[in-house]
Amino acid sequence: MLWEFVWCDFVSPQLLPKPSSILLCLQELLIDGYKDVSLLEHLGMSLQRIFIAFLLAAFTAIPLGMLSGLNAYIRAIVEPAIDFLRPLPPLGYYTILILWLGIDEESKICLLFLSAFAPLYVASLRGISRVKKDYILLAQSLGAKNGQLFLFVLLPASLSDIFTGLRIALGATYSTLVAAEMVAAQSGLGWVVLDASKFMNTDIVFAGVILIGLTGLALDRLLGLLKHFYIHWEGRV
Repeated sequence: MLWEFVWCDFVSPQLLPKPSSILLCLQELLIDGYKDVSLLEHLGMSLQRIFIAFLLAAFTAIPLGMLSGLNAYIRAIVEPAIDFLRPLPPLGYYTILILWLGIDEESKICLLFLSAFAPLYVASLRGISRVKKDYILLAQSLGAKNGQLFLFVLLPASLSDIFTGLRIALGATYSTLVAAEMVAAQSGLGWVVLDASKFMNTDIVFAGVILIGLTGLALDRLLGLLKHFYIHWEGRV
């Protein structure tokens, strides 16, 4: 209803562009791109940063979280660092990462990695801690070795919490990415929104925000489908 005021000329289009202008801008971005770079390239750069950092975090935080749940000594060493990292806003230490790693991709990927690490670690630790001891004792009584116990008992029983952590970490990583691209980048959806705002191209800003939201929604739905595929037994009696 608020957009009706635009059509009645009560609100400047620079503050709230018409829906038709935003749709037209989306079409132009899809066809012509932004600043001589196609929209797919901007989107590809954003997704590339996310996937590299997200995979690195998953392949380190999940095993470390599970090991911490199985070994009190590892947990005592790692958990204080995680508790220190969790409340810190990622952009709060982004300047330090830029000083150490430069303004290129390394600092962005490291920032995204750190933003995803803590949620994944906590979820994995919680998942492994909730595994019923009866499952472990039963598997051991059947002669399961440590590797078999991990692959066929501990990991499947922890998957629900791990996937929850993956979705939380993805949301944190994606929001951090957009903010990081607005601070120091020359490509990506976040940079498109920031650059357009400098020239008061509000229709491009709104179009970019819509694309950011749709991309984030699509990534979250993809993880939801993967969870349903790999944990198809969840919720069954």
